[in-house]
Amino acid sequence: DFHPEIIGRVSLAAKSLCMWVRAMEMYGRIYRIVEPKRQRVMAAMAILREKQAALAEAKAKLAEVEAKMAELKLMYEEKLAQKEELKRKAEHTELMLDRAQRLVSGLASERIRWEHTVKDLEDKMGHLVGDVLIAAAFLSYMGPFLTSYREEIVHKWMTEVRKLGISCAEHFSFCHFMAKPTQVQDWNIQGLPSDTFSTENGVIVTRGQRWPLVVDPQSQAIKWIKNMESAKGLKVVDLQQPDYMRTLESAIQFGLPVLLQNVQDKLDPSLDPILNKSLMKVGGANIMKLGDKEIEYNEAFRFYITTKMSNPHYTPEVSTKATVVNFAIKEQGLEAQLLGIVVRKERPELEEQKDNLVRSIAAGKKKLIECEDEILRLLNETKGSLLDDAQLVNTLQLSKTTSQEVTESVTVAEQTEIKIDTAREGYRSCAQRASTLFFVLSDMGLIDPMYQFSLDSYIDLFVLSIEKSQRSSKLEERINNLNEFHTFSVYRYTCRGLFEKHKMIFSFQMCAKILEYAGKLNMDEYNFFLRGGIVLDKENQMDNPCTNWLSDDSWDNITELDKLTNFHGIITSFEQYPRDWNMWYTSPEPETTSLPGEWDNACNELQRMLIVRSLRPDRISFCATSFIINNLGSKFTEPPVLDMQTVVDDSTTRTPLIFVLSPGVDPTSSLLQLAENSGMAARFHALSLGQGQAPIATRMIKEGVREGKWVFLANCHLSLSWMPALDKLVEQLQVEEPHHDFRLWLSSSPHPEFPISILQTGIKMTTEPPKGLKANMKRLYNLITDQQFQRCHKQEKYKKLLFTLCFFHSVLLERKKFRMLGWNIAYEFNDSDFEVSENLLSIYIDGYDDTPWEALKYLIANINYGGHVTDDWDRRLLMTYIADFMCESALTVPFYKLSTLPVYYIPKDGPLSSYKEYITMLPNVDHPETFGQHPNADISSQIQETKLLFDTLLSLQPQVSSTGGESREDKVLELAANIFKQVPEDMDYNGTAKILSVDPSPLNVVLLQEIQRYNILLQQIRASLTSLEKGIQGLIVMTVDLEMIFQCIFDGRVPVLWEKAYPSMKPLSAWTRDLVQRVDLFAKWASTARPPWVFWMSAFTFPTGFLTAVLQTAARQHQLSVDGLSWEFVVQTVDDTNLTGAAKDGVYIKGLYLQGAGWDKKNSALVEANPMQLVCPMPTIHFKPVENKKKAGKGMYTAPCYYYPNRTGSMGRPSFVVAVDLRAGDKSADHWAKRGTALLMSLDF
Repeated sequence: DFHPEIIGRVSLAAKSLCMWVRAMEMYGRIYRIVEPKRQRVMAAMAILREKQAALAEAKAKLAEVEAKMAELKLMYEEKLAQKEELKRKAEHTELMLDRAQRLVSGLASERIRWEHTVKDLEDKMGHLVGDVLIAAAFLSYMGPFLTSYREEIVHKWMTEVRKLGISCAEHFSFCHFMAKPTQVQDWNIQGLPSDTFSTENGVIVTRGQRWPLVVDPQSQAIKWIKNMESAKGLKVVDLQQPDYMRTLESAIQFGLPVLLQNVQDKLDPSLDPILNKSLMKVGGANIMKLGDKEIEYNEAFRFYITTKMSNPHYTPEVSTKATVVNFAIKEQGLEAQLLGIVVRKERPELEEQKDNLVRSIAAGKKKLIECEDEILRLLNETKGSLLDDAQLVNTLQLSKTTSQEVTESVTVAEQTEIKIDTAREGYRSCAQRASTLFFVLSDMGLIDPMYQFSLDSYIDLFVLSIEKSQRSSKLEERINNLNEFHTFSVYRYTCRGLFEKHKMIFSFQMCAKILEYAGKLNMDEYNFFLRGGIVLDKENQMDNPCTNWLSDDSWDNITELDKLTNFHGIITSFEQYPRDWNMWYTSPEPETTSLPGEWDNACNELQRMLIVRSLRPDRISFCATSFIINNLGSKFTEPPVLDMQTVVDDSTTRTPLIFVLSPGVDPTSSLLQLAENSGMAARFHALSLGQGQAPIATRMIKEGVREGKWVFLANCHLSLSWMPALDKLVEQLQVEEPHHDFRLWLSSSPHPEFPISILQTGIKMTTEPPKGLKANMKRLYNLITDQQFQRCHKQEKYKKLLFTLCFFHSVLLERKKFRMLGWNIAYEFNDSDFEVSENLLSIYIDGYDDTPWEALKYLIANINYGGHVTDDWDRRLLMTYIADFMCESALTVPFYKLSTLPVYYIPKDGPLSSYKEYITMLPNVDHPETFGQHPNADISSQIQETKLLFDTLLSLQPQVSSTGGESREDKVLELAANIFKQVPEDMDYNGTAKILSVDPSPLNVVLLQEIQRYNILLQQIRASLTSLEKGIQGLIVMTVDLEMIFQCIFDGRVPVLWEKAYPSMKPLSAWTRDLVQRVDLFAKWASTARPPWVFWMSAFTFPTGFLTAVLQTAARQHQLSVDGLSWEFVVQTVDDTNLTGAAKDGVYIKGLYLQGAGWDKKNSALVEANPMQLVCPMPTIHFKPVENKKKAGKGMYTAPCYYYPNRTGSMGRPSFVVAVDLRAGDKSADHWAKRGTALLMSLDF
């Protein structure tokens, strides 16, 4: 109970004491436990302090060791770093050594190249100013010109530049200077021909400051531009597209290339801002204003313009805005293309290998240049040591390896290429022939604007020839087969699109070009053949030893011929053997007759042709034909007959079929027949074009394309304004897929504005009336059906008169072949004239018991056929024929003769078939007598044909040629100087006017007018010759007029400017001599002030004025009215030397020629002309004014008198002067009317 709580109840003091006692007791108990423990702790602490002192000592030792260790470690790391540094240095040095070695070895080979390049560059730097000058001029001016002229001009420029002391390269090459070879190879792969001319064009197109305007008749440039720019998003537009400006705007904005194709002579003015590059700077951007829009100009924009016209005439303004580039394909370029084609077909593996090689060589060379450029770039850009640039060394190494590999492969490839080229060369003659023929084809466009041929279709024809020609294991034989086959294919393909009169010219040109390329044509002789001899200086010419039969013109030819190498001595031969030459001259076929003396053996075929050309030009067409036969074969003189079914088979849905129309023939009926035979009659739609027909035509074509119809658009020449739209439609056909039955047929008369691209794409066919009486009559009888033949009730009359009508129609058509001796104006009589006349014949025979001859003659000849006839003398001829054919004798006389020849008569009665059978028995060749003509008329027309042949062949001659080492310019200068020397001085007009003022008679007025006209002409001649000389020397600009004068003088023709005073058909030399004589006549008359006794009427520029003056003089003399006077003609029987003075009444006129007849001096009457006598000089005629003269009586023939051989005359200047009555002799006046007998005041030689 000794607890504080219990004790506390008793005494608080005892409680505190209790608490102290308990605490003391507790303390004692605890102390006994804790004290020993405390003792142990103190002992432990003493030990601890001992141990801690030992530890501190140990730690101090450790720290010392660790400090030593750290020091050693530091030293170790230092040594290790040193070691690494040394190792790195060793490696770096090794690397540098390796790089140095690689650089040295790598650049060692470059050193040689660089040394060479540096030297080359130093040389070029020396020539840089001159080269840049010439290149800039070339780029600016040479685009329109051909290779020869470019070379000539560059040579002149270089001479001039050197004269000025500016250095330029010895052998300057525009291509090498302006384009990298790799770039040129890329262009070649893209379709640019590989010849230098095309490469120059490529540079001009891509590097010129002005946008190029490319003359591209064969689409070579278009193909190249499309391939080159297609990757850059090329846009192709033309001016016919309604939205072409929108395309242009977006292209300018986004920097896309644009090709504007098929432009004409004039460019759309809306293109001016683009062509002029009219840019404005707005806020740092280039802005171009197009119309009312402002567009941001992107520097990447490229613009190309092309035209298909082969010889466009652009104004100087166009040339200043655009660079005109002539991309007409060249022989060399085309030959390379065709060689590729023939080898690809004949030896495909060779060509494939060649193609791959060309590509790999091009790629290899490109890689080489890229490597070289990269090395130079890195060497240039390296900062500090070269050895530090790892990329440089690696690139160098790579370049070196690539370079070696490429060089080796290029070397191997080039060697292989040489082998392949050698193999390909075997086919060169084939490509050469094909190239030659294509250029003959493309030249045909100079003859007629419709003769246009595309290179693409020509290449297709060439490929076809390769496939179809006869194979052979021998290369030479194979090539001969191919050449022959292709030449004939070209002839056949072209002939169906040529007019009859041009087919022989085409064959001859083909033959001449083939021989020229083979080196078998003497060009001096060929030039003489085309031009003949021009003699202006008569004083130094040998005298003509055979004046009685050899004309001056022929003698001129012979004297000039004597100057050719192989003809020396021919003049002497004429002096020694005049009779032999005369026999040869008068032989009917001189081309096959032996030549006199040694000339027969000395002359080859061409040389023989030169002699024929000089003496008997009428036989030239026969010579030309045999020349073609002997060199190419007879099949080249027999044009194939047009088979329209074959044409359809040859055509595709994309090729238009074009009829080139000639007057008097309509192809519609034969086309309808063809449609029926082809099962297309129901789907054949024809439309004649004209005003307002364009929308219908467009709809018809679109329907036809969709539904497979045949669409025929006739007379395209009447809707020329719609032709560009048609061109567009035809172009769309090339990209669309028309219905397989669709065909587009077109017909047009020849017109220069007909779209070239349609002509090139399409197949052309000419339509012409058949030649010859037999063919014409056969055709007319085929038009008549049995029902038509039987409809007239008076069968006997009708059948006979129908036959005479057919004969009449055929004679009128065929008489045209005699040219001026046939009709004064070539009329287009056609089938409808015949059909209407046949109808009238049937109606009038049935309607009257007696045949109404007068009504029939009047209706048929005067109204129906006469509706075409505008010339009075032609109308007389027409009436002469109808009077012979429509007469009672035609019905009453059995086998009534329709001509003086026995073969032409009205056959006996029978069915339609019997008449057709009779016509088949008629001769194939019409004798001139059939038409009432003299055999000489054939010779006259043949001479005219020869002139046409030579004119046409001359127009095909290249404008740049030299004859016998003498340039065209030198020859023209010499001829011009000769003419200048001969041209007389002006006549003294004022002096003469003063002298004659006392006597103002009509004749004196005429004299003064003539002096005035001749003086103007003489001044014109002198001025143009002076300007021409300056133009040739380059002192003044050669205008179009001067170019024309140059060409005319070179060809021996009279320049058009000189012909304004009076018309003439004489060649230049004869014209100049004639002019001198004319001026001489008036100069003498003016100086004496007395008219001559005998007037040479041909000397007057206006002879009608002279004749009126004579009538006026007579009227004044006898105090009569001039209107009541007319002429009486008395042909003199004595020579002029026997005349004692001037005519009392009227005038004596000399110098007239009779054509179509001869003159019997003794009986003073017309007689038949002698063989080969084409014109006969008339004796002096007394033109006597008489009052109230009666009409020419029986036995008189009224002969029209013409100023010059072209009886039609020219615009505003008729050739007819006066009608002269001559005694008809023992023949009727009708006989001479059919002969075309007339008087001429001047001749064409």
